Amino acid sequence: MLRRFWLGVAAGAVGTAVLNIATYADMAVRGRAASSVPAKLAGIMAEKLGVNLSGAGENAKKTAENRKESIGALLGYDTGLGIGIAYGLVRPYVRWIPQPVLGVAVALAAMSASDIPATTLGATDLSSWNSADWALDFGFHLAYGLATVIAYDALTEV
Repeated sequence: MLRRFWLGVAAGAVGTAVLNIATYADMAVRGRAASSVPAKLAGIMAEKLGVNLSGAGENAKKTAENRKESIGALLGYDTGLGIGIAYGLVRPYVRWIPQPVLGVAVALAAMSASDIPATTLGATDLSSWNSADWALDFGFHLAYGLATVIAYDALTEV
């Protein structure tokens, strides 16, 4: 079980790297800014937990913004690695399911694990998303899901 846990971590890391590469490539091609949702979510969570993210002095506001950005990114890694772990622990029991189907399932799990908390806590409003927003979000998560599944299976065949 411990081996499957760590293989899941590795597979989740591969999937997270693929998702980040796809996201940054899209930003470069379309010239769009990074999403503000992860930083907003980090700020909301810190506030709810009573954690002060600002530093002392005249740069307190900038320090808080920088911390929100970095914590938001870390939350993404947490989700990516966590879903990878879950996949690693479940994979031996679903060997009969084809990789593409598992990739979609892992994508939907990751998408849910990031979008539901962000919506519930008010960092985003999914009802305001148009079909292009949904397609883009699913596409990035599908890249994550397929990469995670393929990486895990490749690591377990060694």
